[in-house]
Amino acid sequence: MAPSGSRSIKRSCKRVLHWIPVLFISLIVAWSYYAYVVQLCIASIENVGEKIVYLLAYHFFFIMFVWAYWQTIYTKPMHPLKEFHLSYSDKELLERVDRGESQQEILRRIVKDLPVYTRTMSGAIRFCDRCILVKPDRCHHCSVCDKCILKMDHHCPWVNNCVGFSNYKFFMLFLAYSLLYCLFITATDLQYFIKFWMAGGKIHDRLNEYLSGLPDTQAKFHIMFLFFAASMFSVSLAALFAYHCWLVCKNRSTLEAVRAPAFCHGPDKNGFSLGISKNFRQVFGDEKKFWPVPVFSSLGDGCAFPTCLVNNQDPEQPSTPPSQSPPNKSGGEAHQFPAKPLRESQSRLVHSGESFRESDGPEDRERTGTPNPAMTLENEV
Repeated sequence: MAPSGSRSIKRSCKRVLHWIPVLFISLIVAWSYYAYVVQLCIASIENVGEKIVYLLAYHFFFIMFVWAYWQTIYTKPMHPLKEFHLSYSDKELLERVDRGESQQEILRRIVKDLPVYTRTMSGAIRFCDRCILVKPDRCHHCSVCDKCILKMDHHCPWVNNCVGFSNYKFFMLFLAYSLLYCLFITATDLQYFIKFWMAGGKIHDRLNEYLSGLPDTQAKFHIMFLFFAASMFSVSLAALFAYHCWLVCKNRSTLEAVRAPAFCHGPDKNGFSLGISKNFRQVFGDEKKFWPVPVFSSLGDGCAFPTCLVNNQDPEQPSTPPSQSPPNKSGGEAHQFPAKPLRESQSRLVHSGESFRESDGPEDRERTGTPNPAMTLENEV
């Protein structure tokens, strides 16, 4: 009983500790709301028109930022479907044989009807010993969540969640709106920060009060510190957002940027890249009206992805000679395992260039704007 109880206490303590970064961000955002709305707009700005414009614009960025942050935190990561899990008989068979080629033969038989194209660096089938499943392409086991996550990007402590297929769009919008939120605060707070900064160097308190134009020392403190905090966060968020924009354009995750995914022909950093436009729409969906909104609209199911099997060639660069030109298909015929047909949205990414025109009909966008499948697949998995 004692060991079991100690493990339970340890797990509870870990869960509490994991929420500390989220609590820190929440406190910073709550304080920034008080500092900007109460101390700057209500107590310090005298022009009514300026005050209304600032409050309306601020609340727009604030609502979108909180909405995207909430979605990133509370959207559950998606796990591999049942077809990737080993059956009871396969588990027993795998446990009886020795590790090595014997296990690989069993795994090759299991994945022959699965859309699995990536391999380990040694060319073996990617298998998770803890979850007892064949890993789908771009799926990785998270040591923090202790589960396999579809299209895992990274485990983010600031959202206490794994960033993957189910919430990567939300994470991108969270970075975008948090950057806009900080830049807006920095731009509108600048003139009042300058007044306080110039007035702070004066000797006489009366002259200080006249020059600052601010009502009291409490408002001065909040306005000065708010400018410093917003400007510092803007720099770090701009760098992180720019990096993830580059990843989206290349159709790579953070893990794939560190180590290129390996296929039958070897590692290929551009194996999943279909071009900037198609890469972007694979994350944000086909319909533009859903792009800025934190609702799930990504294409595919997270288990199978169209590939562009070209050795070390960037699809955005000039094409190779005809003898080496990449086929405009998912690459299933180039692998030793026949793949299941791609979903309709994935087939459009590979085969149809017309699916991204403005005149697309609603029948070609049936997966866009639908509820997050992480909720519907949770019980099944």
